[in-house]
Amino acid sequence: MSPVVKAVTLSRKLVLERPLAAPDGAGGFARNWETLGTVWAEVQPRGGRARDGGEMSLSSARYKITLRATPVGSEQRPTPECRFRDGDRIFTIEAVTEADGVGRYLVCHATEEVAQ
Repeated sequence: MSPVVKAVTLSRKLVLERPLAAPDGAGGFARNWETLGTVWAEVQPRGGRARDGGEMSLSSARYKITLRATPVGSEQRPTPECRFRDGDRIFTIEAVTEADGVGRYLVCHATEEVAQ
């Protein structure tokens, strides 16, 4: 018997990106982002905090992002070095787990940081 998974509403279109190291011309590397595709997801806030940095404050919010599962090893499967983009908003993926034992959905635990 499969565990029961609550209904998931995949209503938010996100762009999945992974980092690419590109030579910076000075012997080092710059981080660029490659688009892997778009996914439909459910994005749920999980709390946040603000830090005062003197001249600038940093707001950090955590999210649970649920999307349809893709096979392990697939280029379309999110991993912790990837991120989601929604316009100018960036959601950095910290961990990826399966939502259920059947593997229908993945849960990405992500953080969005905004300088103010």
